[in-house]
Amino acid sequence: MKITCPAFENNQYMPKKFGCEGEGVNPELNISNIPDGAKSLVLIVDDPDAPSGTFVHWIVFDMPVISRIGENSQPDGKFGITTSGSLDYVSPCPPSGTHRYFFKIYALDILLNLKEGISKGGLEKAMQGHILDKTELVGLFNRDK
Repeated sequence: MKITCPAFENNQYMPKKFGCEGEGVNPELNISNIPDGAKSLVLIVDDPDAPSGTFVHWIVFDMPVISRIGENSQPDGKFGITTSGSLDYVSPCPPSGTHRYFFKIYALDILLNLKEGISKGGLEKAMQGHILDKTELVGLFNRDK
């Protein structure tokens, strides 16, 4: 499985429009080579470089098996809770320096049928034993660059 974005390459800087001082929208994500037998997809976007520990920017689970998430869109599925307490995408806004933003896609062999608002930890626990494949794309962001 592979995840790509037309706006930036893996481990490269994300355009300013995706950050808190730009439009703050989610980037387009393209997903390919999804394994046969996948029943749902999970998206987790987080920043392990946040000063207080990993900051969760977006969680979407029970997504249909799709090959594209459009820019500035919310895919079908259910939403988990972000570190800021939102169910929506939270744009990159590092307080200083360059941070890494991990866009992770998981292909699962089931629909999780969990309630919206689940935490990243609770979601990861529920996914155990059901992950057919996973992939990630890392975008860098620095408010000064």
